[in-house]
Amino acid sequence: MSFRINPAVAAVHPPPITEVLGWLGGRKNSDLALIDLCQAVPSYPPAAAMTSHLKALLDDPLIARYTPDEGLAEVREAVCARYRRIYGAVINPGRIDLTVGASQAFWLAMIGLCEPGDEVIVQEPAYFDHPMGLAMLGIRMVAAPFVPENRGIPDPATIAALITPRTRAILVVTPSNPTGAVTPAPVIDELYELARSNGIPLVLDETYAEFIAGSPRPHNLFTRPDWPENFIQIMSFGKTYALTGFRAGMLAASEEFIGQALKAQDSMTVCQPRIAQLAVKFGAENLDDWVRDNCRMMQQRHDRFRDEFTGPGNRFELVTSGAFFAWVRHPFPARTGREVARLLVEEAGVLSLPGEVFGPALTPYLRLAFGNIDDSAIPEAVARFRAIAK
Repeated sequence: MSFRINPAVAAVHPPPITEVLGWLGGRKNSDLALIDLCQAVPSYPPAAAMTSHLKALLDDPLIARYTPDEGLAEVREAVCARYRRIYGAVINPGRIDLTVGASQAFWLAMIGLCEPGDEVIVQEPAYFDHPMGLAMLGIRMVAAPFVPENRGIPDPATIAALITPRTRAILVVTPSNPTGAVTPAPVIDELYELARSNGIPLVLDETYAEFIAGSPRPHNLFTRPDWPENFIQIMSFGKTYALTGFRAGMLAASEEFIGQALKAQDSMTVCQPRIAQLAVKFGAENLDDWVRDNCRMMQQRHDRFRDEFTGPGNRFELVTSGAFFAWVRHPFPARTGREVARLLVEEAGVLSLPGEVFGPALTPYLRLAFGNIDDSAIPEAVARFRAIAK
């Protein structure tokens, strides 16, 4: 190749899931059924009622056309109505933008906030797409370190000490991807006040918020009339409604910020696909009970996975877990997480992600996405961990 690649892009490690899938060719026993604990995808399909509804829309010639960049007004109003029910939100359609997945919402937020050389404080373990995106945009990620005793939940005092004149945002994922840990509402309130006192926003990626057991409202920020002054939310309907391939995300912010973000969106994707928007509208208007049922099911799956994993004979240590994920310490101190994850693929037929893709110092860890597998596969999955660590 004779042309130059942007060094900021070339320096970024390839997508971790692509890397892990590339190890499948080295499997020692291809007859052993593969257990995928790698990519976080709901193991169940969309609601049957939604699928039937969407089928009936496919003959409409409008289904293949553009919508306004920010999304159809009736879809955004349906989302706002649901946010009022769930969050008690002070929100209107002008404060949300429907995006092509939560990943695009993240990019829009960072592009709207930062110039090259600016800083964003990110709690580690960090969802790997976030440091990848920041690096390619020339934005410095300032890591708040992972503290196992705190389950990786952000400490406002630690984050306060990291703020500099170049800080443009505090970014937290809750429930955490990769640990599953939920940042408590009082901590979110502290982080919001910290951001507000420094004239920056708190950016919450709440992709897995619908899987918090026992609490329909993970925080009260949306009840504040002034929330758009210092709060930005990244959200995914892909996990909520099992629509990951539809790429149905959302950015919630002030009307002014949404207006600026749409400049970038128009040059990226124009709009979220119309079919995805209509799926979100149906879900927001009809599937609250279905979502709650899945939350309970996933909590039961989590509890079974935790009980199996922490039973006798497993040298892998469960450090923290919740929602879709388990964050475990592997028992091979001389090996990196990448080496252990590859060993699991090649020797045990188990896909996972190495800890260092969530932070360079996190080589003792692995992320397991148990949300991918049915309850019936959990005992076999855990048995393979026990066997490989004997």
